[in-house]
Amino acid sequence: VINIAAIAVVPETEIVGTGSVYYISSDKTWTSDRIWIMNGKVVVQTGATLTIEPGTIIKAENKTGADATALVVARGAKVNATGTLSKPIIMTSVLDDINYKSVNFKGSTLNNANQSLWGGLIVLGKAAVGVSGGEDNIEGIPALPFSLYGGNVDTDNSGTYKYISIRHSGAELAPGNELQGLTLGGVGSGTIIENIEIVASGDDGVEIFGGSVNVTNILVWAQGDDGIDLDQAYKGTIKNAM
Repeated sequence: VINIAAIAVVPETEIVGTGSVYYISSDKTWTSDRIWIMNGKVVVQTGATLTIEPGTIIKAENKTGADATALVVARGAKVNATGTLSKPIIMTSVLDDINYKSVNFKGSTLNNANQSLWGGLIVLGKAAVGVSGGEDNIEGIPALPFSLYGGNVDTDNSGTYKYISIRHSGAELAPGNELQGLTLGGVGSGTIIENIEIVASGDDGVEIFGGSVNVTNILVWAQGDDGIDLDQAYKGTIKNAM
């Protein structure tokens, strides 16, 4: 008699979100054994940590305006996304055919002209920002409790972000009110942001609203507006930017 253990079938993709706002309220891990597809605003709530394994591919549904897909890290939440040189974390559009067998970490359906297909990565913290009252709602998404940033904790820690490639983002909510590739609002110096690539953002590559986070090794290419945009008395450092 041969006993054969049941083998779990790993799905090729896993959808996160329902098209509007989806909350991650407890610790979760996105693994590199499937492609994660975000649909709408995926919000890591206060007290929760989202871990993203090295080499993970994340895709966003192609939405613009108020419904634009984005990954939002709320104040008091964390994302630990620690890619490596050989296993970067890739965040792109669902229209990108990149997969785990793709050569040189790229697909074949999109290029640098394909901008504004989704909202990008938004990290919000409790560090000081230069606005009346000390807090604000982040640009590019409707004002909701999770969109607030700012405070008085300059050493605040919103997680670790290393070796991440953010592609084809920068969706517009309304004229003059856009998302970027990477948006940082009141992010504190306890947060680690290193080795970030942003390609084909429809607006800025990076926009930083106040805070004290230090950003090291950043590449911005084929953006629609500024490479790096600084607002609201940002007082961190940016080292090695191209």
